[in-house]
Amino acid sequence: MYYAIILLTMVVLPLASIAGELSTTTGVVSLVLVSVKWFAFWAVGARLFLAGLMQIFRPGFTLKGILGVDEPRAHVIAQELGFANASVGLAGLLSMVFASWVLPVAFVGGLFLGLAGLNHLRRPERSLRENVAMVSDLWAAFILLAAFVISLF
Repeated sequence: MYYAIILLTMVVLPLASIAGELSTTTGVVSLVLVSVKWFAFWAVGARLFLAGLMQIFRPGFTLKGILGVDEPRAHVIAQELGFANASVGLAGLLSMVFASWVLPVAFVGGLFLGLAGLNHLRRPERSLRENVAMVSDLWAAFILLAAFVISLF
C-alpha cells in the first residue's frame, strides 16, 4: 500500500492531471502553472496529508517501517511530525479551492520535501522504504521548487 500511494501521489496522478488540463491550454507558462498547481495538490496535499494521518495514528510505521527505529517512546515525535505533515497537506488540498495558496504551498512543500530527502540521503543504512521516500521527496522538491522559481518570472 505504501508504494502504491507514493507512486500514485508523486507520479501517476500529478502527471495525469497535468496532461488532462494541458489539453485545453498551450505554452510553457501554462505548463509551469499547471504543473505547480497539480504537484502542490497531489505531492504536497494528498501525500503529506495521508502521511500525516499515518504518523498520527500509526507512528510505529514511520519509525520502524521507514526509519528502522524500534522505540515506542519515540512515537510522540512521529505523531508531532504527523501534525505538521497533515497541516501542510491540508493547505495543499485547499490550494485547489484557494488558488492564491498554490505558490506558497509549492514553496513550503518543496522546501520541506527537499530537506527531508536530503536528510534521508545522509543516512547510509537506508531501507527500501526509506530509499523510496528519499527519491520521491527529492523528485517532488525539484519539480515544486523549480516551478515556484520559474513562476516568479
